[in-house]
Amino acid sequence: MGSSRKPQPVVPAKATPAKTSPVPRTVVAKAVEAKPARPAGRRKGKPTAAKPLADARPVSPDAIHVRRMHRRDLNRVWEFLKLVFRGVNRETVEYQRPRSKQRFEEQYDDEGIEQLIFEIGGDIVGYAESAYEVTGNDNWINPRYFDKRDMRPLYVEELASHPGYHGRGIGSFMLEQLQHLARVRGCTHLVLEVAENNRLALGFYRKRNFFKLDASIFMAQKVDSEPELLPPRELPPPRVLPPKPEA
Repeated sequence: MGSSRKPQPVVPAKATPAKTSPVPRTVVAKAVEAKPARPAGRRKGKPTAAKPLADARPVSPDAIHVRRMHRRDLNRVWEFLKLVFRGVNRETVEYQRPRSKQRFEEQYDDEGIEQLIFEIGGDIVGYAESAYEVTGNDNWINPRYFDKRDMRPLYVEELASHPGYHGRGIGSFMLEQLQHLARVRGCTHLVLEVAENNRLALGFYRKRNFFKLDASIFMAQKVDSEPELLPPRELPPPRVLPPKPEA
């Protein structure tokens, strides 16, 4: 499911920006009903507290809360992403999270990026990052592909859930939140990228009606070559000199 160009796992697992035949690294999308509207970037700064509902009921301590990321959360979220993507990044060609902490911190100051934290009891259990338009000079997305098809995507750059909470609905709740953002902002699809061999994430998205749009496959060809350095060579035994004749 970010990049940063790619999201991958909701299930560790960048999640987008995440695949019949062997499914390659793939871009997938999910349709969401929406009314056309002009998307607007978010404002950075202190998050606005939500107004309590008049009939609000007590919330269980195990309830999952969502809020926008604050600058003070940068270090905690970075450590969380390293935990989530550690195993995935050992197996994939591309990093499934920003490749450096500096780049991750720079994204926070990008007005076009929406960064959400999901918490239980103050502990981070999920992170979602999305954008309403293509940003960055090295982005993997071709916006004209969607323009020609009258699609208004919400690009999911990152979707990560805590490995200790798999199977408890964290990923589904994060996805519902992104679908809600897409609807209120007038987007028609969620679009993300996921690595072919991230089977846990692929299964999660396919189960939720994501479909394959296009795919970039990393290909390699083995080239026979000769080593530049010669192999070890056995030396002959030392030469024994004949004894000198006595004077």
